[in-house]
Amino acid sequence: MKHLALLLFSAALLAAQTPPPAVVVLKPARVFDGVALYENWIVVVRGERLESAGPAAGLPAPAGAKVIDLPGATLLPGLIEAHSHMLLHPYNETTWNDQVAREPLALRVARATNHLRVTLLAGFTTVRDLGTEGAGYADVGLKQAVEQNIIPGPRMLVATRAIVATGTYGPRGFAPEWTVPQGAEEASGVDELIRVTRDQISRGADWVKVYADYRWGAHREAAPTFSIEELKAIVETARSSGRGVSAHAATAEGMRRATLAGVETIEHGNEGTADIFKLMKERGVAFVPTLSVGNRDTARRAMFKAALESGVTIVSGSDVGVFPHGTEALELQLLVDFGMTPTAALTAATATAARVLHLEKDVGRVQPGLFADLIAVDGDPTRDIGTLRNAAFVMKGGAVVKGP
Repeated sequence: MKHLALLLFSAALLAAQTPPPAVVVLKPARVFDGVALYENWIVVVRGERLESAGPAAGLPAPAGAKVIDLPGATLLPGLIEAHSHMLLHPYNETTWNDQVAREPLALRVARATNHLRVTLLAGFTTVRDLGTEGAGYADVGLKQAVEQNIIPGPRMLVATRAIVATGTYGPRGFAPEWTVPQGAEEASGVDELIRVTRDQISRGADWVKVYADYRWGAHREAAPTFSIEELKAIVETARSSGRGVSAHAATAEGMRRATLAGVETIEHGNEGTADIFKLMKERGVAFVPTLSVGNRDTARRAMFKAALESGVTIVSGSDVGVFPHGTEALELQLLVDFGMTPTAALTAATATAARVLHLEKDVGRVQPGLFADLIAVDGDPTRDIGTLRNAAFVMKGGAVVKGP
């Protein structure tokens, strides 16, 4: 019976991906449009896009529209997860080394299919997947499966294999005479980095992910891996194709090099300083702090305080995969716990994230012409960010995938 129920649920969810009614009118208690909160608004969806949004008194429902009442709820843009790993699952289940070296690709793809489903149901309608961690180009296929409505899931931006400096990554622990396949693509030197960047783009990468530092120091501490010139070669190659570069960087020096090279986002930034964040702001580099993983100690809180005070653009991204998929809203809670206002945290996961990821013409706002990617939560998330943990309603491209 349990398996039958699961099959029926999956069939219902897939059926929800079929073309939606021609016109749908949503009537929540309030609307957060990606920037500000409005009371007594309604939202009109025609097909897969938003037709209008505004005060209920001045926006009559079109004749024949399907009306969905969401009493007491706040309607807001579908959330954007800017740093995910759909092909990973929590390390307390299986270590990273064993996931990369021992789990068959088919098993990892099967898990990822479930990860995409629960992520969508949690209210995250767009994700940027920043590296398959040894699963090759499987993210490209997953993205295609979602786009073709073969499996339910959020819109995906993918980075494929990611780029690491030769000899700096893993899996580790094998005899030195063994050559072990790595969790990302190794490269060194300007010419090879240009070739690898072009190759990943040709295979479907929407973003290029590079590890500007990693744990290869004399005592396995994090240390910079690529020179500024090498990083610039990656950035300039990606930019020529209209793509951005995301840099994993935990150290101040790794962040500095990545910023000077022209990357568009820096992930983690554990050792970021006031000077580094000032430089990032000056150069227009956004910060994805991934507070959900790693320490939440005084030093990290001081780092985030420095980021806030600098005015650097902050985007919500959690590094989900290290912890369970479907619980990405934890990152927004931590953004608030570390000092952001709830409204600023919401914007970091909607309008700001869309702009930084070059998706602002399609998602991130409750605005006419954009995709009808919408969620609703009970209560007011601008007062209590914790309401995001339970999305009561999810719509993607005008199709209701959760709720009435």
